Formats: sequence, C-alpha cells, structure tokens
Amino acid sequence: MTDLLLLAALLLAVVVTALLVRWWLLGRRTGLGSPEERATYATLHTASLAAPALRGGLTADTASRALPHLRSLLGARTVGLTDSHGPLAWTGGDAWEHAGSVVAEVLDSGRPQASGRVIVAPLTVEDRVVGTIVAVDDDPSAGLARTATEVARWVSSQLELAELDASRTALMEAELRALRAQISPHFIYNSLGAIASFVRTDPERARDLLLEFADFTRYSFRQHGEFTTLAEELRSIERYLVLEKARFGDRLRVVTRVAPEVLNVTVPFLSVQPLVENAVRHGLEKKDGTGTITVIAEDASAECVITIEDDGVGSDPETVRDALSGRTGSPSVGLANVDERLRTVYGNDHGIVVETGIGLGTKVTVRVPKFAPGVD
Repeated sequence: MTDLLLLAALLLAVVVTALLVRWWLLGRRTGLGSPEERATYATLHTASLAAPALRGGLTADTASRALPHLRSLLGARTVGLTDSHGPLAWTGGDAWEHAGSVVAEVLDSGRPQASGRVIVAPLTVEDRVVGTIVAVDDDPSAGLARTATEVARWVSSQLELAELDASRTALMEAELRALRAQISPHFIYNSLGAIASFVRTDPERARDLLLEFADFTRYSFRQHGEFTTLAEELRSIERYLVLEKARFGDRLRVVTRVAPEVLNVTVPFLSVQPLVENAVRHGLEKKDGTGTITVIAEDASAECVITIEDDGVGSDPETVRDALSGRTGSPSVGLANVDERLRTVYGNDHGIVVETGIGLGTKVTVRVPKFAPGVD
C-alpha cells in the first residue's frame, strides 16, 4: 500500500508540474534559455522549496513556511492555508473575513468553490478533506481557478506523504518498544548472577562487568532516535558479549572483523545487537563444548554488509521462514522484528537473510544502504 501510494503521489506530481509549466509560460519571459526551459526550472524549483515544509504535515508553522512559495506558484495577491477548523496562515494579507464562508462550503462539499475575488480548493488525504488552499485576487481568472485546483492536488499529495512518514515513525517506535520488551530477562538474570559470582573472588572484574551492564542497558533503553551509527551498535554488541563471556567463560569465542569505512553508516537502532543475542541464546547456549560468534561488517560499494554467524546447534529452515513470515511464534529474540523494521525503512529487498540447518549453525546477513532518503 505504501509503495502504491508513493507511486500515485509521484504521478500526480508529474501531472501537476506539467499543468503549472503551461501556466508559467504565459507570464514569464525572463532569464537564460528558452521560455520552456525557464518555465520548467522556475516551477520545479518553487515546488521543491514548498515541499519540505508540507512534508511536516498541515500546521500553522508548516503553512507559514510553505505559503510564500505557493503564492509564487499561484500568482495571486493573497494566499492562505486552512485546516478543517480554521485558518492556519496567510501571505499577502489576511482575507479570512472574505473567504470564511467559502472555505466552510468547500470543507463540507469537498469541491472547489469560487465567489467574487475568492477561490478555494480542498486539500485531501485518503479521501478526507483536511483543509483548503485559498487564493484571493482583485480580478481572478478561470486560469487561476484551475491552477489553484491543481496546486491543491499537489499539496494534498505532499500531505499524504507526510502522513505516511508519521505512520512509519509510529510503527518504528511501536516495534522498538516491542523489541525492548523482548530483551531477555534470562540474559539480565544471568548477567547479574555472573557479576555477583566475581564480587568476592575478583572485585575489580565485578566492578568492570557492572559498568558494562549499566552501559548496555542504558543504550538498549534510550528514548530518542530511530537510528544510530554502526559504530554505536557494535559497541553495544561488544558490551553484551563481554557479559556473556563472563558467564560462558572459555566456552564462548568471539571473532570480529569490521571495515573502518562502514563505522559511520547509519542503521536502525537495535537492528544488529538482537541478532547477536539470538545467536548466543539459540545457537550456542544449547551446544556442548566451545562455540564461536563471528561478527563481520564489510564495505560493499553502495552498501554495508553485516553478517552474524555462529557454529551452534542451528535450526530447521522452515521454522525460520515461518517465524519471519509471521505464520508462527518463535523464541528467537527480535528476528522477525528486525526483519520487519529493515523492510519498512529500506524496502523489501533489504530484509534479513538467514542460512541455517539443524546441527550446522546459523548465518544471518543484513545489507544496509550507505545512503538512503529519510535515514539520518
């Protein structure tokens, strides 16, 4: 649904741009290049200046920042934006006294209206009228009325994208809360038990482990930011493994290989650490003898490739597929959660890849684009 809506918004933006270019050609004849080139550049540039504010949703602040550019597109003396409750902002003068009754009609009917010097077009999100754009001119033309309607459609597409962004953010936050809730009490109890075991025999080590535990939990339960750097995520993994090695002793070996070029790559918060915890809990904890966790982060042109591998007991591939598809519950810590968040941020081509077999260990691969729109 998200991809379809984004495609529809893009197509609408193209159509609106073409219509606005035709209008602009009638009134602009200055600058370098042909009239068509000047008109295309001016229209696209003005629309691009308005878009960032509109992607913040429909508020008094975003309306104030977008209106000067919308007024430039429309060419009207006064332009305003309203939500469903009333005016948000004006540029070129406050015309609410003349426009209020027309706005009320448009909010009620969902259709553009013109009365005297006032032209009002609806702003819609998923077929809901959420506001209006108002153009007031001394002698409004039919061309201005058509342009106001098309600009309103383009503004509506930006507001729909803003709502999608807000929905994605809310989903990410909900998934993070769910992931934090899954941080294993088993791990917490075992870590505290391991620390307590060193209090008498090695107080200095107990102190160091307690500090590692505090830093690990502080990072895992931080309350700001959907994203972090790979370096920060790896530091959390290092703390986690220090605590697990205190419990497992020589049974747990860790191999890490990280390319310096990828340390500053932005990744979703808690997108790698749960995979390491999953490898320890479900790969090595049930294995007799020594086990190895291998963490690799490589530079792969436009992507960073991260692999978490263990030589533990492995799993049935069908069980893993069912867990990732949501068809069945799974004891794996955050495996499906991480997969869903990666797909939400980067698209379906960037879900996790799991290679496993009973008795053969498990390898999980994550591919993260080094640069992605909206990821910072």
